[in-house]
Amino acid sequence: MKDIISRIRKIGGTDAKAGLPIKPSWLTGHFLVATPGMLDPRFTRAVIYICSHGPSGAMGLVVNRLFGEADFPMLLEQLNVEHSTNTPDIPVQFGGPVEMGRGFVLHSSEYLREGTTRIDDMASVTATVEIISDIADGKGPVRAIMTLGYAGWGVGQLEEELKNNGWLTVVADEELLFDSDLDSKWDRAMAKIGISPAMLSTTQGNA
Repeated sequence: MKDIISRIRKIGGTDAKAGLPIKPSWLTGHFLVATPGMLDPRFTRAVIYICSHGPSGAMGLVVNRLFGEADFPMLLEQLNVEHSTNTPDIPVQFGGPVEMGRGFVLHSSEYLREGTTRIDDMASVTATVEIISDIADGKGPVRAIMTLGYAGWGVGQLEEELKNNGWLTVVADEELLFDSDLDSKWDRAMAKIGISPAMLSTTQGNA
């Protein structure tokens, strides 16, 4: 997980260890909202929170899709993390198709420890076993999303997808980001943009 966090720090955010802000760039802290013309079935009706975006590429986490049959107690057992009947049963979500064996916790920014990358005042991401243990002990962040995998783009790749009308963008807000009603997030994100899905073409490409 550390190599992914290092990549985030190189692109944007805040280095928790150094405590120094890194200049935010491009779409960091925004939602990507898949258009009806999205050709990749893995991202149909996806809402992705962009953790980092800059000259080196982009990295984000899908925030509106469950990860199959996986659940939090199952994950704790696989990681050998002790838990009790008081442990919160937070959903385990599909963060994206890249390295789905890697876990990420996207969470509110009042929680900070070694390994945490602060994206902005609203959200941070931590990819360590320690945050899982803290959540199990009831000492974790106030709001959190547990994901497996992530979405990644190489240099210029996301820009090309945006140009081809695969995504719409909107500044993220806390309620939509952390809300547990996953099924309605895409519709609510569209409403936040002020666009009805029925108004959008299902064909990608430039006019």
